[in-house]
Amino acid sequence: MTVQPVTDRAVVLRLWGTLDAQGAGTFGRELDLRLKGADERGLPLVLDLSGVVQVSSAAVGTLAARTGHRTGAPVLVAGATPHVRTVLSLSPLPGVRLYPDLEGALATLCGAGDAARAEDSGRYAPEEEPSSEVYGLRAKARTSGLIGIAQGILIARYGLSGPAAAFAVLRAGSQYHNVPLRVLASAVVTAPPPPAHGDWFPGRRHVPPPSVALLTVDRLDARDRLQVLKAAVYRAVTMADADAAEIHLTDRVQDEALVLEAHHGLDPAYRDCLALVLGPPAVCARARAAGRPVTVPDVAAEPDLAGHPVGRAALGAGIRAVHGAPMMTDRGECNGVLSVHRSEPGVWLTAAQEDAVHGLARDLAAWRSWYRRTVVQDALEHVHALGAAGG
Repeated sequence: MTVQPVTDRAVVLRLWGTLDAQGAGTFGRELDLRLKGADERGLPLVLDLSGVVQVSSAAVGTLAARTGHRTGAPVLVAGATPHVRTVLSLSPLPGVRLYPDLEGALATLCGAGDAARAEDSGRYAPEEEPSSEVYGLRAKARTSGLIGIAQGILIARYGLSGPAAAFAVLRAGSQYHNVPLRVLASAVVTAPPPPAHGDWFPGRRHVPPPSVALLTVDRLDARDRLQVLKAAVYRAVTMADADAAEIHLTDRVQDEALVLEAHHGLDPAYRDCLALVLGPPAVCARARAAGRPVTVPDVAAEPDLAGHPVGRAALGAGIRAVHGAPMMTDRGECNGVLSVHRSEPGVWLTAAQEDAVHGLARDLAAWRSWYRRTVVQDALEHVHALGAAGG
């Protein structure tokens, strides 16, 4: 169990593993403690069960006993798997409200939609679009769990005193090498464990950045991730005569799901919907799966896409035509997708424009491959040195 300060609107208790009969007593004591703390602060308690694989009837009974009187101030339970949700539904839980994910639970705390609608779908009708504050909470919720897992790994690996010490180590590595905290946390989770002594990646060579037009023409600092991605997305809009563009990068910690990392000309609702893309029918996911460019001349003319939340978000943002170019490395691996949009339907890219966009996607792939091997591993070595020294 870990407590995550996801937002000043709630206390979030994350649980992992199995809530069996033996652990029901510990769960009850922890629940009492967190409920008391949340009540003293005037905040609701959110239980994030997305990491729980099994729950016993004893644990459900403990939850019922601790929350039965809280019908007016219920505990929000988010992210339960279908199996866990079924077990929970077998017992009356008047002091509990179930939500499909943490984002939906947090969103209701901002008054963006009623609990019944959030419980039913976790989404909002277009006419009841969430506020920017809700989008911010959702973004925070998407990354807080990953950072919490990385903290736990560092605590166990280096014997650090607790989450605060582990976060300080992560933050130091992030700031020193200018690597986003989320990116560094993902690397901590997915990289092989370091050796007992010495460097994390002994013998690796520091090679210069790839000599690609994206970096050389604009004289970009290849170690500055934000600068490179911003320059690339602006270049894409210009060379494609597009109204908008976006860059999704794969994330190893989420089975290579696509994470929105840069954009130009896209509204908050669209960015929120496509912040994390797990698969088709999103055009970027189709391009990644195929390993080749995908063009959709008219989003509205494809029923599978137009009827999906991704397609509705695109149409709501005024997007009709989309072209997605996978970022393919020399080894044939896709590490992201560059997408360009037009507000008018139809195939608009000329052959020269297509070549330019695909060339930019290849440049991005080469840069990102270098960045992972160089800048991110430098940051991991920094974390390793600090952790081994006790934080």
